[in-house]
Amino acid sequence: MEQYHNLLKDILRNGEEKTDRTSVGTISVFGRQLRFDLGEGFPAITTKKLAWKAVVSELLWFLEGSGDERRLAEILHGTKDPVNSTIWSGNATAPYWEPNAKYPGDLGRVYGVQWRNWGGVDQIKNLIDGIRQDPYSRRHILTAWNVDELDQMALPPCHVMSQYSVSNNGRLSCHMYQRSCDTYLGIPFNIASYALLTHMIAQVCGLHVGELIISTGDTHIYSNHLPQVKELLSRTLFPSPTLWLNPNVTEIDGFNMDDIKLLDYQSHPALPAIMAV
Repeated sequence: MEQYHNLLKDILRNGEEKTDRTSVGTISVFGRQLRFDLGEGFPAITTKKLAWKAVVSELLWFLEGSGDERRLAEILHGTKDPVNSTIWSGNATAPYWEPNAKYPGDLGRVYGVQWRNWGGVDQIKNLIDGIRQDPYSRRHILTAWNVDELDQMALPPCHVMSQYSVSNNGRLSCHMYQRSCDTYLGIPFNIASYALLTHMIAQVCGLHVGELIISTGDTHIYSNHLPQVKELLSRTLFPSPTLWLNPNVTEIDGFNMDDIKLLDYQSHPALPAIMAV
């Protein structure tokens, strides 16, 4: 994850101060890229503790096609009890969105809904069928930026789309584009999520993993995250952990929390920060 540290340093060195939708303020650069060889270890951040169960539960929630924040709580905590929060709780109760919610926890037509039901199209099924049947196609695309439904989402997608490519030696790579990047809180989470998704798709398609490439648009550090960023950059990196997936799972809808584990993960303590909503 040295690349991630270098990105933070780049923003601190070259970024410009900007106002933003949240009114918190950012230091921002535009247009960067990160590349990870997934065969060399799982790209989990080690200079602060990664919220691994939150990563796994959110991805499983996306793959269910759900837009219910309380369903995410159930996957993560085992119950929908309101006392249990998730990384989407702030969006579900945001003043600009809550009047539009159809029920408590309703987030509208967010990522998972678009992935599994874009006008009746199941993009995940089509993606996996396409990789299995025509691996060298240039059309293995997954997108969440549904222009016609942006006003029906608690948060328009930040990770807008991803494209998948199979090499001649049977390795699956993913190239994701992210239009807006909360570099301190969001990017480590997004790296882990798309690395995990790539591993899962590779397994159910009988492939090995290749690269994860993330191209970024507005790439920023929120001004209230600067103390945490400076502390993070003072810490020493640990070796990358290893991902374990239950080898008996052969379909993308067959995974649950117990089928996905991070092995030999060593990290520095968590560095909490407030998420801008």
